[in-house]
Parts: sequence; C-alpha cells; structure tokens
Amino acid sequence: MSQRVSSELLEALRDSAPVMLGYVPLGMAFGLFFQSLGYHWLFAPLAGLIIYAGSAQFMAVGLLASGVPYAEAFIATLLLNSRHIFYGLSVLDRYPKRGLSRWYLIFGLTDETYSLITAKAPRVDSGHTYYLYLTALNQSYWITGCAIGAGLQSFFEFDPRGFEFALVALFVVLLIEQAKIMNDRWLLILALCAVFVAHFLVPEQFLLVAISLCLVALLVRPKRDLLNG
Repeated sequence: MSQRVSSELLEALRDSAPVMLGYVPLGMAFGLFFQSLGYHWLFAPLAGLIIYAGSAQFMAVGLLASGVPYAEAFIATLLLNSRHIFYGLSVLDRYPKRGLSRWYLIFGLTDETYSLITAKAPRVDSGHTYYLYLTALNQSYWITGCAIGAGLQSFFEFDPRGFEFALVALFVVLLIEQAKIMNDRWLLILALCAVFVAHFLVPEQFLLVAISLCLVALLVRPKRDLLNG
C-alpha cells in the first residue's frame, strides 16, 4: 500500500510540475496586488485556501477595492467560474461516489487540474488517491505563491505587472499537451471557432458563450451521425 501511495505521489508531483511553474508566480502576483491594497498579508494565502479561484480572486479584490456591493461581486464571480459546471460534469465518474474526498476534489477543480486529469485515461485501481494528490499539490502551489507575494510586498515595494503572463504560458503548455493526445483534432478547431464567434458577439462574457456553443455542437453531432448512418 505504501509503495503504491508513494508512486502515485511521485506521479502527481511530476504531472503537476508545469502547474507549479505557473501557479507560484501568478499567486505571487495576487499576493502583491492583495497586500498593496492595505490588507494583512495573511489574508492572501487564506484566500488561496478558502476561495482558490485564481482569476476570480483577482477580480473579487478589484471589485471590493472599488466599492462594488457584495451581491454584484458574488454574481460576477459566479459567472466567471460557471465554466467549472461543464468541467465537473465530465469528470464526476472519475471521482469517489461519496465522502469528504469527493467534495474536496470538486472544490479543488481548476482549469489546470482539469486539464491534467483529462489528459490521462480514467484511473480505476488507485482509489482516487492520485487525483487527491494532484489537486492538493496544485492548491499548495497557489497558496505558496500567494503567501510569498504578500509577504514580500509587506517588506518591499514590488510592481506585479508582468506576472500574469505566467498563466498565459501555462495554458499554452497545457493546450499543447492536450493536442498531442487528442484523437479528434476537429474538437480543437471547434473550440477555436467558438471562441472567435463568442468574442465577436459578446466580448464581456465570451468564455461562457464559447463553452455553450461547444456544448450545443457536441450534443447535435451524434444525432447528425445517427441520421447519416
């Protein structure tokens, strides 16, 4: 048992290494930004522990700093993270059916964690331990970055501009890895077309619209193939 656990931990460490290289500097940017607004530096890693929403944390801090009502901040955050509804539906069969681990895996499902999980075949022999390690490691990278950034800002003055590029670079790496294992490359073309159309029509909510367009296209395709067959 211990040998299997250690092998799964090492595998999760190896697979999550690209996420660490993106989460730590991006978390530092959030910590710098958060602490520069006058909050105590400990609240930055606490936000990473309790909220753990990446871009939504940046948006929430900016909204609250500008005096936006809590209700509006809540709605904006909900809309921004609504994409995780689609993520969660596609990986529920890989997660435990019950227990605290299931709820933590749902809570810790981020864009990057989802990409790493779906890049491999479903695991049925590990008791979902690998998924727990992967999710916990990714969150620990984010919390560490938040703590470092806020701690540094409390002692020195840093300009956080440029740190956000780490997330762009991370997504490019994950996209390349996903494209390598994709059997149907048309899905990538579909996603790109949906993004361009959604950004042209509703640039402020293009992500949610793009996901919805892809979902509709995937739901229509089997019916079309059935009729043609």
